Amino acid sequence: MIRFLLLFCLVAAPFSSGLANEVDVYTGETPVSGQSSSERRQALPRALANTLQKHSGLRSLDDIPEAGPSLELASSVLVTFFYRNAERTLADGATVEELRLVAKFSPKEVDELARSLQLPLWPALRNPLEIWVVVDDGRQREILPLETAYARDSLQAIAELRGQPLVWPEPDEEGMYPVDMQLLWGGYTEDLASLNGVGVLILAARREGARWSIRANLGFAGEHFAWRLQDFDIESGLVEGLNRAIDQV
Repeated sequence: MIRFLLLFCLVAAPFSSGLANEVDVYTGETPVSGQSSSERRQALPRALANTLQKHSGLRSLDDIPEAGPSLELASSVLVTFFYRNAERTLADGATVEELRLVAKFSPKEVDELARSLQLPLWPALRNPLEIWVVVDDGRQREILPLETAYARDSLQAIAELRGQPLVWPEPDEEGMYPVDMQLLWGGYTEDLASLNGVGVLILAARREGARWSIRANLGFAGEHFAWRLQDFDIESGLVEGLNRAIDQV
């Protein structure tokens, strides 16, 4: 009966097409405190590091000793750059703006650098992950409740850092989502992934005393995975859940 309800809900409601996205794996960005030339020179290696993260999908380049000297070549492989203001939401609900340097590097040089560092090869055409965040605080169970909405910015930032496209389901005019809560809480990625054509990640967080217990269910490319995490901070727990999902992808 539950799976019949899921089928009805998904057919009745419009979902994303599931078309793969082409990620710009030759452009990286990094926060900066200003637009001076000296600040830009210092920031370019960080932007190149982000480019290589997107190119490979790695969490960071910290475990690659040879990466440091290579990143210092950033200025010589730079094609163009600009600045943008990014807004993010803090845990207290306040929003802050952050200035970022966006730098595009030579595709040929980035490809060669990735090969020389023996980084994983992840094609730029990538299938998105539809992400559901369900929170049970002991009183009620909701999809990304208002008090934890700031975590969405953190999850989106991690996905962009690593070059994983995300799709965020949106509620209708009455604030309702087209999937039964029991189905999401049960982690039925088999049905969700097979019906809408994209990968699906369900992060279900439950308050257990001072800790959050987080169960992650991932459905991607016909395979399904599940794991559990615990953290005192819900934001860091959800971020780790997404990082593990991208690792698996």
